Amino acid sequence: MIALLHNINDNILLNYLVLVNLITFAAFGVDKYKAKWNKWRIPESNLIFLSIIGGSAGGILSMLIFKHKTHKMKFKIGMPIILLLQILIFIYFII
Repeated sequence: MIALLHNINDNILLNYLVLVNLITFAAFGVDKYKAKWNKWRIPESNLIFLSIIGGSAGGILSMLIFKHKTHKMKFKIGMPIILLLQILIFIYFII
């Protein structure tokens, strides 16, 4: 029974991480599109929040693909730091 609960929790965590990274990736992409066309933008605080709650890999990938926020130091340095901290937390609590 414990093994079954462990597998369910793993699936929930994996599904959450996939979803939040897809949302973060899309948010960065939408923000880049809006920046290009001088439209209302997604606040940087929202992009950072999405990254902090687990979407840092999607944020970094979108920065590379869309070439968006790559010159802003809080993203250029902050995003890899967030990802590193998330990996360390994952290793400490999950593995």
